[in-house]
Amino acid sequence: MSGKKMSVLETKHYYVGKVFTILLVFFLGNAHCIRFPDRVSQPGRDPPDQQRLQVAVFALGSFWRSEAVFGCIPGVIRTTVGYAGGSKSNPEYRSLGDHAESVQVEYDPQLISFRDLLDVFWSSHDPRQVYGQGPDVGNQYRSIIFVNGTEESRMAAVGKEQEQTRSRSSIVTTQILQLGTFYPAEPEHQLIGNLPEEELERSSLATKLNGYVAELCPPNIQKHIDAKINEIIKKGWPILREL
Repeated sequence: MSGKKMSVLETKHYYVGKVFTILLVFFLGNAHCIRFPDRVSQPGRDPPDQQRLQVAVFALGSFWRSEAVFGCIPGVIRTTVGYAGGSKSNPEYRSLGDHAESVQVEYDPQLISFRDLLDVFWSSHDPRQVYGQGPDVGNQYRSIIFVNGTEESRMAAVGKEQEQTRSRSSIVTTQILQLGTFYPAEPEHQLIGNLPEEELERSSLATKLNGYVAELCPPNIQKHIDAKINEIIKKGWPILREL
């Protein structure tokens, strides 16, 4: 991946992410001061119990877009980009070995199920493209569902068969693998990337903002965040006026 050019989406993340760094620093002390109109963050609701959160990992192309795809879904609490599916210990962005770029999704099973996440996975990429997605071509961009246990494996297999029945003219290339070690990517690759690492790891707000930057949030959430940003800009923060 040495010398790889950033896509339009990645470039947008890079520049717009600087604005969101300011927003996150402002809001992180009380992440729920932005009230998203969904089941995760509603007035009067306590944050989800961390012990009941479950984890799913998917590979569906470039991990930046993959993370944004899941970011605004009700029930998704946090997303983290990283590497999985290979044998190399401690992979790095420019030295992946046989790993795939992946996204780890922490979710509240009382609000969204693994089956729901599978639906998002299938609808958000082309599982028939061999070793790549769109212009991103290579083994690191292959399609994978990482499963934890027999039931998740069964649901993934059923979903793959259903996807295959949509058309028999080409083969669904998605792999179904037992989840091994997920290696989080370097802090600079976590999209809202200018925050201290510990804040990135615990911030649920950053997850939604990743989806917003990619314009993948539901329209009502996109508009809500737009309004918050415009409100802050109108207050005349000099650094925002200079952007």
